[in-house]
Amino acid sequence: MVDVPVPKEKWSGKIGTVAVGSSPAEGGSRSSRLMLGGENGMPFLSYEGLGQRQRLAGEVLDSIDGTPEMSIALFGDAVNDPVAWALRWKELGADIICLKLRSLDPEGKNASIEDAVQTVLDVLKAVDLPLIVYGCGNQEKDAHAMEAVSNACAGERVLLANAEENAYKSISAAATANGHGLIAFSNLDVNLAKQMNILLADFGTKLDNVVMDPLMAALGMGLEYSYSVNERIRLAGLMGDRMLQTPMCCDLTSSWETREATEENEAWGDATERGAWWEATTGLAALVSGADLLIVRHPRSLEILQDAIAELRGE
Repeated sequence: MVDVPVPKEKWSGKIGTVAVGSSPAEGGSRSSRLMLGGENGMPFLSYEGLGQRQRLAGEVLDSIDGTPEMSIALFGDAVNDPVAWALRWKELGADIICLKLRSLDPEGKNASIEDAVQTVLDVLKAVDLPLIVYGCGNQEKDAHAMEAVSNACAGERVLLANAEENAYKSISAAATANGHGLIAFSNLDVNLAKQMNILLADFGTKLDNVVMDPLMAALGMGLEYSYSVNERIRLAGLMGDRMLQTPMCCDLTSSWETREATEENEAWGDATERGAWWEATTGLAALVSGADLLIVRHPRSLEILQDAIAELRGE
């Protein structure tokens, strides 16, 4: 037999780490502080360097208006109570809770910032997992909401989302003021992802507080392009580009917006199972292209991705 050597790359760069959550030892109340990133090789190549374990965040919505019923049906009545929903995710084994404050939307329920902050505090009190908090997508209202959330969650090291090219200063200031991290969003472009990190760094945000979200397109909506963007970001970071050496987050929940994932069609099989696999397949592509953190909606998707991470890491 001939021994064939493993072709190992020698990278000059390394992906930085970002902490999520503060345990009592760090002055918070989370069950643990999780670290994202830390790779010094491409995903799951143990002979180059695995880095920190990839993490899965369960999505919780404070308003389910417009959400496909099959994507949340397994949670039953818990979908009407963010605290109960978050507790279910903990039971299912999620690493992090991702709370999206959709009710703030001025074109929707237009909930008050005070009510939204109270929801965040209720979830924090009931569930001791690390927390990600998203606004509603309205930049003006989100700016005020994230400032209020930051102050209310001081010491808990939450991830605030999203910092965008045209709206990053307020959320950056809010995160920095209370020691939180943030998610920096860019739209399917390596240069935009880098520019976003440069803007944040120039504004005074340390990169060990930044997680990139380069936008993960779902299967059937441009997954191949997202894959290539993620991979190029990771390669550039490993080759020494300091502004691309931050962990990556991919939100998989847009998978449920595709017709193929949710349409009832007997020839396509059970729609709920198909939808869960549609989300999980998007997640698998995100993982092997460099994602460190995935946001999921369906329990079956979580289960599939938990198994995949364990298998790919040799566990």
